[in-house]
Amino acid sequence: MSTPRLQLSGITKRYPSVVANSDVSLTVLPGQTHAVLGENGAGKSTLMKIIYGSVKPDQGTVLFNGQLVHIKNPQEARALGISMVFQHFSLFDTITVAENVWLGLSKTLSLQEVTRSIESKATEYGLDIDPQRPVHTLSVGEMQRVEIIRALLTNPQLLILDEPTSVLTPQAVEKLFVVLKKLASEGCSILYISHKLHEIRELCNACTVLRGGKVTGVCNPSQESNASLSKMMIGAEPPQLTHRAQEPGPSVLRVANLILPREDQFGVDLEAISFEVRSGEVVGIAGVSGNGQKELLCALSGEDVRAAAGAVRIGRIDVSRLHPGHRRKLGLYFVPEERLGRGAVPTLSLAHNLLLTRQEAIAYRGFLGGWIRVKQLETQAAGIIARFKVKAGGPRSLARSLSGGNLQKFIVGREIDANPKLFIVSQPTWGVDVGAAAQIRGEILALRNAGCAVLVVSEELDELFEVSDRLHVIARGQLSPSVPTAQATVEQIGEWMSGLWDHAVQAHLAAKDALLDAAQEVDHAQA
Repeated sequence: MSTPRLQLSGITKRYPSVVANSDVSLTVLPGQTHAVLGENGAGKSTLMKIIYGSVKPDQGTVLFNGQLVHIKNPQEARALGISMVFQHFSLFDTITVAENVWLGLSKTLSLQEVTRSIESKATEYGLDIDPQRPVHTLSVGEMQRVEIIRALLTNPQLLILDEPTSVLTPQAVEKLFVVLKKLASEGCSILYISHKLHEIRELCNACTVLRGGKVTGVCNPSQESNASLSKMMIGAEPPQLTHRAQEPGPSVLRVANLILPREDQFGVDLEAISFEVRSGEVVGIAGVSGNGQKELLCALSGEDVRAAAGAVRIGRIDVSRLHPGHRRKLGLYFVPEERLGRGAVPTLSLAHNLLLTRQEAIAYRGFLGGWIRVKQLETQAAGIIARFKVKAGGPRSLARSLSGGNLQKFIVGREIDANPKLFIVSQPTWGVDVGAAAQIRGEILALRNAGCAVLVVSEELDELFEVSDRLHVIARGQLSPSVPTAQATVEQIGEWMSGLWDHAVQAHLAAKDALLDAAQEVDHAQA
């Protein structure tokens, strides 16, 4: 047996309200791709941060290449040969991609050399990114690419990936897997956190399961099924969703010839986008990150009010120039893709974060403003925590104290609990475990069954096929025709994601016409 690349023994980390890791032991061999599996709040991210030096354990030892190490910070980790891609990105918004990457590399390299290396790695790995773009102009998926490229440029001996494919398309995931398998074949060890069980079964050859901060199992995931992995992780299989057919009602959201020029040089122009969402249906929009999703969602939520009159309507009301507060009064509730910063204020409690989109707990006193009913807020927050099974210390817990998946459950729950007439959600199950993903998707379908109009923007095709009644694809700021989900295929949607729907639609219509002609010939012959 070769010396383990990484060996953890008895790792324990306590916080005031929770024990994140309790006596955790884990061994990773050279060239091994080792999954760490567990539900939201199981302690996975804390364990990875301990390995990377950004969190110090209370107890336990860490051996790297057989040597006892005390990693005090990420700089020491990188010097040892450990790199990490965080689920929540650690990028500076106001500087460029190249400058962000340069900060974490040797200062013997010039910015020009780093820029060339980024371009080379991006081309090699199929992770398209412009090194000159400021980070604040990137979509979440593009930020993910920056983090992955930055880690790969350090030529790590141990690469830690925390939900690396959560906002990548299937095509990008396939390319990333080719890279990761090549790295492993060259001796790089990989610690891989993902809630996508099929990915773990395909990529990983070892797996450690955490539940409640403790190790509850070790297995070879390639020899397990999704069902058996789910049982190890959450103690049961996730519930099966029931997507019953129903006739949609009147139009709730109508977008007509929406044309919006980009607000900065790195944005995407929206070109004559038209679609509608009716009550009692879920419409899904697929697409590669950075193709206009951000711009479209800003126009729909009211963050961008530059649309021409009549371009965006809720019911019969033109909301093109109305700000988010006015749209909420009409029944629109919205979940953005960025959890921290837009979806929630990190330094506020969960209860006070309700005030971002809910005003019921404010007792207004005319033009002087009003009083906040804190008890009412805390009661509402406690109800959401209980209903959506959010692991938190209570309504007073700070948003930043929650794991990514638990914060996502709270934000989605906050908007659903408002009983929206129109619900728009971006990346609804990004970074949540299989049980929570099934719950969120079930809540979306329950909204739809109750008559709500739902628009889901996601890069997770399986998710869109599971919850949507109709599908569109957005590419280069243009929107494809809609296709009933029952008639769509992953291959068709994947082709449309490259902007090829005109050819695809024409081919489909030609094939349909050919079938009709053949049927008429048969009828004529029989006659």
